[in-house]
Amino acid sequence: MPGKQPNLFAFSDIEALAPALRSYIITCQNAGITRHGVFKIGVSGGSLPNTLAKALLASPKSNEDAVKFDKWEIFFADERAVPLDHEDSNYRLVKTELLDKIPSQLGQPTVHPIDTQYLNDTQELADQYEKVLVNSFAKGDSVKLPIFDLLLLGCGPDGHTCSLFPGHPLLRETDAWVAPIEDSPKPPPRRITLTLPVITHAVKVAFVATGAGKREIMKEIFEQGNGLPCALVNEATGERCSWFTDNAAVEGVTFPRRGFL
Repeated sequence: MPGKQPNLFAFSDIEALAPALRSYIITCQNAGITRHGVFKIGVSGGSLPNTLAKALLASPKSNEDAVKFDKWEIFFADERAVPLDHEDSNYRLVKTELLDKIPSQLGQPTVHPIDTQYLNDTQELADQYEKVLVNSFAKGDSVKLPIFDLLLLGCGPDGHTCSLFPGHPLLRETDAWVAPIEDSPKPPPRRITLTLPVITHAVKVAFVATGAGKREIMKEIFEQGNGLPCALVNEATGERCSWFTDNAAVEGVTFPRRGFL
């Protein structure tokens, strides 16, 4: 792996992982607010929103431990071409697991869901979501790629992340910020996703991967790489990338763990 390697943090269980993830997110939040007055974060679906809720809805231990939701701009790292209230919607998942549970005194984030009037045309759906990113990240300037303060991602049992799947031609996309996919090997087939250059351009990238079911793919990602999407993110981002895992997910993985400070 060129350059410095990603950080691999392993915890006994989700309950131990959540406070560390909270601390990491708050550090990224504060850096983003210092940088440009807001915290621009992209999130994926799966089991991540539930873990996020455990991390972010806990009571703060100090003033430094404050989640400033009113400064957050939340984007979706990928989304399914379904209505926002559909059970496959990542927006619905994040809304029910996290957003609906944020106490009013903590403030409310700005959230950017897909525009569902374009559900029947995934290319237009992707183009419209890219316009949302342009409006937020470019603000009249010409920028090659958006720079997220943090992307919080999951890892599928096949090594996919967002809706970037192993061996898929979309991994070679270099121009678009947001791309459509019509043939996702995991249902539903029609989706949009951030592209690999956007993901690897983020200030920080964090994966959350837990459970013994992830053990074999974690070994492949960290020991062979094999061009798996998660491994490609590791290789491109190096130490800007951190993995939050439980011991079950990385048992037998020969990659150095780091202690979380």
